[in-house]
Amino acid sequence: MKIISATIENIDQLVPLFDKYRIFYKQSSDPEAARKFLTERLNKKESVIFIAVDTHKNVLGFTQLYPVFSSVSLQRAYILNDLYVTDKSRGKGIGEALMNHAKKFAIEKNSKGLTLETHKNNPAQKLYERLGWKKDTHVLHYTWEI
Repeated sequence: MKIISATIENIDQLVPLFDKYRIFYKQSSDPEAARKFLTERLNKKESVIFIAVDTHKNVLGFTQLYPVFSSVSLQRAYILNDLYVTDKSRGKGIGEALMNHAKKFAIEKNSKGLTLETHKNNPAQKLYERLGWKKDTHVLHYTWEI
């Protein structure tokens, strides 16, 4: 298994995983909308997507990072917005490898770090904590939606 940066050439492999990721978060399956969304992000360079591939170039999982900026620290940071590993690939270290790759990328870009948000019942929290991620208890997050 190796981790590579996804490009538009990987879109056909990435869409089914992205669709399953969205279904996990109680969204309706919509592969065409997923394709459009991912294509726009890649073409506009609005996100960085890393994919884990096996020796046959099958995609086993992915993570997507979005750049943000901190006015306080005067640095770029990244939001690790998406992390998904296929059912048959879970428990094999794919998620850990993707997260460690994201950390390495953030360091190479001289960023402040990575932030992620997850559902309070997501079992991946154990992985995050094992990898040294800290649960933020000092700030509150608010959301305004249309």
